[in-house]
Amino acid sequence: MKAVEYPFTKAAVTELRAGDQVRISGLVFTGRDRLHAYLSKGGQAPVSLRDGAVYHCGPVVVQQGGAWVVLAAGPTTSIREEPYMAGIIQKHGLRMIIGKGGMGRNTRDACREHGCVYVQTVGGAAGMLAGCVERVLAVHMLQEFGSAEAVWEFAVRDLPGVVTIDGHGNSLHDKVQRSSARALRRLMRRSA
Repeated sequence: MKAVEYPFTKAAVTELRAGDQVRISGLVFTGRDRLHAYLSKGGQAPVSLRDGAVYHCGPVVVQQGGAWVVLAAGPTTSIREEPYMAGIIQKHGLRMIIGKGGMGRNTRDACREHGCVYVQTVGGAAGMLAGCVERVLAVHMLQEFGSAEAVWEFAVRDLPGVVTIDGHGNSLHDKVQRSSARALRRLMRRSA
C-alpha cells in the first residue's frame, strides 16, 4: 500500500503504476457532472486544481453545530465525465481523478501526456469512505449546483484505492477487457 499526499505533484503520481494500491491523504475536491460541464464550457474553476485531485463523488453532507459533517462519501460512476476529463486535466493541471468504474481512452491518453492518474475506490461503501474525511474545509458553488454537485473541499486521511490508469498510459481496464475478450473467444470455440 502506497501513501500519496497532497500536493499530488507530477513526479509523485508518475511513480505510481496501474495496479498499485494507494491511501490518499490531504486536500481532495469533489466534482460531478455539473462541474465538469461548466469547466469544459470555459467556466472559472472555484479553486485551483493544479496538482490536485478531483473525487467523482456526490457526498451527503449536513450541518451539525455550525460545522459540516460528511455522512456518506462514495464514488459516483466516472465514465460520465469522459467527454470532459482530458480537457480538464490539460487546462487545470489535475494530477489525480478518484472514482469508480473506470475512464476511457481520452482520459488515459491525457493521463499519459500530462502526468495524471485515475484511482478507483470502493463503490457501495459510502459510509466507510465518509470516515476517511477528517473535515470539510469549504464548499463552493453550493447555490449554483446544489449539495450533491457542489465542489466540496475535503481533508482526507487514508482514502483507499487502486491506480487503474497510470501516468504512463497503462490501464487495468484495457487489460481486463483484452483478457475477457480472449476468454470469450476460447469459450465460443469450445461451444462451436
